[in-house]
Amino acid sequence: MSPLPSPQSSVLSPASFGKVAVLFGGRSAEREVSLKSGAAVLAALLRSGVDACPFDPATQNLQVLVDDGFDRAFIALHGRYGEDGTVQGALELLGIPYTGSGVMASALGMDKWRSKLVWHAAGLPIPDYTLLNEHSDWQAVAKQLGLPLFVKPANEGSSVGISKVNAAGELPAAYREAARHDKLVLAESYIGGGEFTVAILGERALPVIKIEPANEFYDYEAKYLRNDTRYLCPSGLGATQEAEMQRIAQQAFALIGGRGWGRVDFLNDEAGKQYLLEVNTSPGMTDHSLVPMAARQAGISFDQLVLRILELSGVNK
Repeated sequence: MSPLPSPQSSVLSPASFGKVAVLFGGRSAEREVSLKSGAAVLAALLRSGVDACPFDPATQNLQVLVDDGFDRAFIALHGRYGEDGTVQGALELLGIPYTGSGVMASALGMDKWRSKLVWHAAGLPIPDYTLLNEHSDWQAVAKQLGLPLFVKPANEGSSVGISKVNAAGELPAAYREAARHDKLVLAESYIGGGEFTVAILGERALPVIKIEPANEFYDYEAKYLRNDTRYLCPSGLGATQEAEMQRIAQQAFALIGGRGWGRVDFLNDEAGKQYLLEVNTSPGMTDHSLVPMAARQAGISFDQLVLRILELSGVNK
């Protein structure tokens, strides 16, 4: 793992970034979370002396970025139209460097099914799953994956539209709930040995975090609204297990073409086997968020983290 630049200061001076637009809000189901992420990022940039301004693509045309002379964009958007490659493609056309992954990696990272296909093809471990539709044989799905299981939309984040299913009779309602958010719906085996996450910053995997929700699973409420979700960092994993999880996270991120920063989520089974769950190419930056937590464990403050992410911005070639 490559060392980070000294956390005492940015490699680039704040003035060298030019005029920076913090893109947040947007039109996805994760708008409220994005508003919180963007506000935190904007405040950090301003504290560091960067010429940063808020920019909500839901209310402003992206052409304004060119017209108003912005030099870079910090993407703090989550979900559709911000994390799925759409805004990345627009910024590519406008020639504006931006934080995080490019078009392909963003689209793959947002799509839980297609990212699984890539990882499976490379021999990385993923939970058993199947695609659902209104004609699915619910009993057969329950038999194939076992119970309990999870049903989720393929292209949403922040646990939007996810249900834990404890009986086959619950599958139709869970499918309908997920299908409200995306036409592509997955059923996935339950892996019950713990949930973990690994933040990626440049070429480095940050310390692993173990997530222990107080409610039934790590849903939207546990992520953003409750204060009794436990985050363990150090994770409690042995050194060998933690290093292996970091290695797989870096490999999974690289396989989808990830760039700059991101977060890779894992499930462990009771025997300690690690399974890739999903990748986030524009992770949350709120007071409940995991990348800042892992950075703190690595000795990197929130403001230093934000500057480092901005340093890694670019335009894909």
